[in-house]
Amino acid sequence: MPATDGTSVEGQTAAVIGGTSGIGLEIARAFARDGADVVATSRSGESVAEASAELRDLGAETVEVTCNVRETDSIAHLRETVEDALGSVDTLVTSQGSVATTPVTEMDDEEWAKDIDVLLTGAFRAIREFGAAMDDGSIVNVSSMSARQSREARPSYVSAKAGLDGLTRAAAADLAPEVRVNAVAPGFVKTELAGPKLEDGSEFREGVDERTPMERVATPDEISGAVLYLASDAASFTTGEIVTIDGGYDRSSV
Repeated sequence: MPATDGTSVEGQTAAVIGGTSGIGLEIARAFARDGADVVATSRSGESVAEASAELRDLGAETVEVTCNVRETDSIAHLRETVEDALGSVDTLVTSQGSVATTPVTEMDDEEWAKDIDVLLTGAFRAIREFGAAMDDGSIVNVSSMSARQSREARPSYVSAKAGLDGLTRAAAADLAPEVRVNAVAPGFVKTELAGPKLEDGSEFREGVDERTPMERVATPDEISGAVLYLASDAASFTTGEIVTIDGGYDRSSV
């Protein structure tokens, strides 16, 4: 990995899976702003093209390539494409999204399997592929505070994120000392995936703001800073950690 100054990721090459929207896109932007070369990928060629154009405008070198984490060959193609264009990957970020909103007694096998495959097994496939090729560096998974909570109508999502936390710790042990593996666990973040429930003035949003010591929800750029820290030399002795970024919501007794 290139030498960096403190929390800087300047000179790195980063691959951000799920990096064309929401939290993932903001993470990709943050790497680019800090001087890294970045590949932001997802299943949509159009979204990849749009994100790549923005990253180039921010000064990053990039390459346009789609990726479906449900397909092992697609992840291998991503790694090979990034390495051919930009050299070895210093940081992998897994931020792919999927969420079924069905109660446990009504959820069918297909809904369950999709969330588990995208959020958990997809991350496993990516870590396996990139981890085997990395001489050193960092992997950062985007988990969720929901991994530790009772959430209505989210059985597959909560289970997948809890599993991702476990995978993060297990992979950290397997890939040390060369590669560090950590996760960020955002709380409520205003993104496209969150939908109208987090809009200002909604009943749900008012309840979240009331319980959260910071009295609001996060914006995606408030998550990306922690990812940059975990990818930087400043976190050189940090591995197997899950960093919660929820404005105090999970610990609040309000």
